[in-house]
Amino acid sequence: MTSERDNYGDFIPFVKPADFNVDGSLDYENDGLTVKGLSEARKVAARSVLMVCIGATIGKCGYCERDITTNQQINAFTPFSDVSYKFLYYQMLTETFQRKVLLNSGQATLPIINKSKWSALTVVVPSKLEEQQRIVGILDETFEGIATAKANAEKNLQNARALFKSYLQSTFTQPRPGWTDTTIGQQIHFIDYRGKTPVKTEHGIRLITAKNVKMGYLQQTPMEFVAPGSYESWMTRGIPRFGDVLFTTEAPLANVAQLDTDEKVVFAQRIITMQPDRSRLDSTFLKYLLLSQPVQQRILAKGTGATVKGIKASLLRTIEISFPKSIAEQELLVDKLDALTEETQRLVSIYQRKLVALDALKKSLLHHAFTGQL
Repeated sequence: MTSERDNYGDFIPFVKPADFNVDGSLDYENDGLTVKGLSEARKVAARSVLMVCIGATIGKCGYCERDITTNQQINAFTPFSDVSYKFLYYQMLTETFQRKVLLNSGQATLPIINKSKWSALTVVVPSKLEEQQRIVGILDETFEGIATAKANAEKNLQNARALFKSYLQSTFTQPRPGWTDTTIGQQIHFIDYRGKTPVKTEHGIRLITAKNVKMGYLQQTPMEFVAPGSYESWMTRGIPRFGDVLFTTEAPLANVAQLDTDEKVVFAQRIITMQPDRSRLDSTFLKYLLLSQPVQQRILAKGTGATVKGIKASLLRTIEISFPKSIAEQELLVDKLDALTEETQRLVSIYQRKLVALDALKKSLLHHAFTGQL
């Protein structure tokens, strides 16, 4: 007697949407079927083109250079001998073809291309195989260069962010002479807005939720509001000041930013506003302190919850922190961290723009290739 596990082994790769690489190639080693498993599955011949036909990644394309089998989320095209499979693959990446996919997938919650809709997904192929191969050769070479440039830009992007994190960690890992060892609760006043979220309106006073608080900055979106008349009744626990530090208590836990406006704002659940005694602890220094890896690790270690990790205000107050007794020394460190933050953001912006430009270049080349301009 055989079991379901007898279907799985290493005779032939079993490919799923997650096995598609960015360049269209496949990871063949993640899963496989035995001879018995293949007898109950759909075999796809080498040199076929694949496309995800259901779900969030519908339209995602790849190609196989060996025999495989796939799950039901993938449809396969095996071209005749006078059609290049790579030519088909590249054409299926074009915006024109991808629009056809979306138009034929319907407006359902789960987009799907069923068999009756495949006829609408037409392609145009030059009659001569040599012409197809010429275009494929140009695209292969150019896209290889683009892939290398993207890899370098992504590496530089990671390095820029890592440099800031490294300096931030080194600043707060080892307390220095003249630093105060204390706890958050001994130095910082909490205004705790946790509880129910106020009723939202289309216009009015800006509502800041945990979704707006990122690591080091406030994000504008989602832009939500509450009625001006609800401000006084809602903000009874305390009024925030410009520069106060905002801390998310869960979903996500321990995101930190500073309030960057003097205008009236309302806070929703899962946010604590931290107000230090500014004669002893600079607010921006506190932001960087809470962002540092040592303090983040202490906070996360005290977090509770199986599904969504959070921290109680009482536990947050016990977190150990260290800071210079001198405000002047704190401000000096803040100046250095601000300068490094600005430089990091400048570099990140450069590399992100480069990545966008490389993606645009790839789309442009595909458009030229399949409109007779290559």
